[in-house]
Amino acid sequence: MESSLTKGGYSETTFNYVNQCTNPVWTAASPSIEDAMPEKDPGNLYIFYTPDVWTGSIWARTKCTTNATFYFSCETGDCGTGEEDCQGPPPTYPVTLLNFDINQAVVTYEVSLNHGYNNVPVRIQPVGGSLLDGSGPCPVVDCIQDLSNVCPASLVAKNKDGAQVGCFSACDGLKDPKFCCTGAFSGPACQPNQYSESFKKLCGLAHTYPTDNNPPIYKCNGATAYNITFCPT
Repeated sequence: MESSLTKGGYSETTFNYVNQCTNPVWTAASPSIEDAMPEKDPGNLYIFYTPDVWTGSIWARTKCTTNATFYFSCETGDCGTGEEDCQGPPPTYPVTLLNFDINQAVVTYEVSLNHGYNNVPVRIQPVGGSLLDGSGPCPVVDCIQDLSNVCPASLVAKNKDGAQVGCFSACDGLKDPKFCCTGAFSGPACQPNQYSESFKKLCGLAHTYPTDNNPPIYKCNGATAYNITFCPT
């Protein structure tokens, strides 16, 4: 396995990206995390030194190409800038989000399906460290099942050829405050729904609606790295 090293900061914490998919993926972040090597080829290890302090989302873009006018775009997760380096703008949904809050050695992390799923199984595995509350080691979180098997027709995301490339969340696909947990449905009134529950059955370690806290959003202290694996086996 080849390895590459990039720096977004000078933290002692690293993200170790491994792409076990059959095709490349292009990582992106909002806000920018200063990753200078977004293309992650299959079978390679990419070691990224994180900033000391950063809060945001990371995701994988798929089927990216450059057209005749050098405009770069992706089938899923595109950020609309026309450039390979997508560091800042939010993605086009649906997309699976990896949310982090980095504060020196203390890192909060989760896999979120609140904006759907774009057919890239993913896992976050802390290396070492312990939960800040002292309850044990820092757990793995992931979504490695194929959610297209439970995606209703009303939420299917398709490419220009009509092939399924992901599944919208109920909020983004149906635009209903009940599913978005806004207005009268915010706060304690925000509850799981039939769509989030079908996602949860396959991806029990991911969060599937805005106030989902099962599992809790973990806060890890002292992990030396976070292995981020696309298409883990």
